[in-house]
Amino acid sequence: MRIVGGSVFDGEGFVSREVCIDGGVFAAEAPAGDGEVLDASGCYVIPGLVDLHFHGSAGADVSDGDLEGLHKMGAYEASRGITAMCPATMTLPEDVLTRAGQAAAAYEPAANEAALVGINMEGPFISPSKVGAQNPDYVRNPTVDEFRRLQEAAGGLFKLVDIAPEEPGADDFIRELAGEVRISVAHTCTDYDTAAHAFELGARQLTHLYNAMDPMHHRKPGPIPAAAERDDITAEIIADGVHIHPAMVRLAFNMFGDDRMILISDTLRAAGLEDGTYDLGGQDVTVKGPVATIENGALAGSVSDLMRCLYVAVYDMDIPLVSAVKAATINPARALGLDAERGSIDAGKIADAVLLDAETLEVKRVVLRGCVL
Repeated sequence: MRIVGGSVFDGEGFVSREVCIDGGVFAAEAPAGDGEVLDASGCYVIPGLVDLHFHGSAGADVSDGDLEGLHKMGAYEASRGITAMCPATMTLPEDVLTRAGQAAAAYEPAANEAALVGINMEGPFISPSKVGAQNPDYVRNPTVDEFRRLQEAAGGLFKLVDIAPEEPGADDFIRELAGEVRISVAHTCTDYDTAAHAFELGARQLTHLYNAMDPMHHRKPGPIPAAAERDDITAEIIADGVHIHPAMVRLAFNMFGDDRMILISDTLRAAGLEDGTYDLGGQDVTVKGPVATIENGALAGSVSDLMRCLYVAVYDMDIPLVSAVKAATINPARALGLDAERGSIDAGKIADAVLLDAETLEVKRVVLRGCVL
């Protein structure tokens, strides 16, 4: 296949060139013979998006431990240009998390479904004072043994694990596991010094920046400056237009730079469905338009998929398109250790690409593993 006539993202900007695909991977030149030609005139051609933090979509949630549900999620995500997914589990009992990991390990994507490239363990090792929409009944201190049991059940798919570094056992957990899984500071009451210590021990990410953590203050700076000061820490951010004011999203990109920001959707099973009441980790979530809340009024994730978040970041928050594309493609791929095979339109990488209307950023076509959906 050749994709012709489009403005192609090269990692730092957009260039006019054709994209060649051979055997499901991007190629340096067109394969011999008469291959398919995809006209991308009037479109940006960007890599397939990588969402490393969302819970579900199309009525399914990874924590259900249901293989059929994962296929529903995979089909929906791919239709929206999210070609690689790393769904996030919730704060739940170990047996429930075990079933979720086993289902994920059994998932093989159909031709129209996104690849499942990992699992993000958002709970249960969080602060009981910053649960957000997590279930406080199942919050517990981090233990290496539990994580390794879950990792074995999932066949090594847990790529991220969240932790509140101020909680008992956190230091030993980070020391022991920093070389095995990417550790992210999340749902935390940590102060600056404790966060800085966690990063020194090996934590490398901040989960949904600003949300479920103390805000910045000139005498009590908190975890955000501790992360921003290091060049080896990435920060997730939910750019759905609900969770964070546009000025604070712009501030985050200015603080961290666009090579260290990761756009996430944090979507619930309600993504792609109508308003109503849905389950999230055993709690009812009410969805009205773009807003999802639990009974106490707290925000409970998003219903805007990652492609919608990219649109909002660019059109409603004035994030440059180049920066937003980086934050939704190569940056999450790098955080997951998958940048050798995903995240950019480079020869030898899996041929996932999205054609976006250059005027509206509407998804026009999705190329998934070298095939047009």
